[in-house]
Amino acid sequence: MKLVAALLAFGLPVLAAHPAEEFDTDVDTYQGPVVIGKVRMTPIQHASLTLEAVGNVVYVDPAQGNFDGLRPADVILITDIHPDHFAPKIIEKLKKPTTVIIAPEAVAKSLPGATVLHNGESKTIDTHALGEWKVQAMPMYNLKPNAQGQIMHEKGRGNGYVVSYGELRIYIAGDTDGIPEMRALKNIDIAFIPMNPPYTMSPQEAADAVRAFHPKVVYPYHYRGADPKVFASALKDSGIDVRIRDWYE
Repeated sequence: MKLVAALLAFGLPVLAAHPAEEFDTDVDTYQGPVVIGKVRMTPIQHASLTLEAVGNVVYVDPAQGNFDGLRPADVILITDIHPDHFAPKIIEKLKKPTTVIIAPEAVAKSLPGATVLHNGESKTIDTHALGEWKVQAMPMYNLKPNAQGQIMHEKGRGNGYVVSYGELRIYIAGDTDGIPEMRALKNIDIAFIPMNPPYTMSPQEAADAVRAFHPKVVYPYHYRGADPKVFASALKDSGIDVRIRDWYE
């Protein structure tokens, strides 16, 4: 109830999706009222989630789930061209004239007005609220072909993202294997890691990759058909806070 009261006090409606969680930018604690320096995450479904700070909201891959009654977007991040990540009709529903949309070039070809970020490029977004969002595009790709010899996610086509708000660094992996660029990450506070082979990693492969860059907190997401508890078990005694949440109806 304190969370709801705090949100209403700042004029922020409560998102009608899965329960939200808050993170301090000082990362000593991940709870408390919504004030300057806090980021609030809400799972929506599959690969879709929101990141909120006072005054603005970032949507990541708004493509699956119920978006009725949710706030218009200040920022939209799209990772890939596949329909579980890129849904133009939902984007049209969420965007407003000032919405900043960031996407890889393959997506932007079908999304007029989107800002293109290639792997390794970054952009700072001033939403005229109480802080800036810094977005860095990261590689996301498969290391090996599937049983049909197809690479489902080619290197350079899609983007993962490292999103920073204040001192908080959030890694959104997108559809990827445990690539060297992921393993080399530093100082990640929150990570969202996929696990649904053959499209991305198995839970065991995901755990091995996460051990390499050791975020403080990790959420299994994009795990349809896989068991995130296997992932959590593989990270037992790693010191990484594994948080399993329900991303599906």
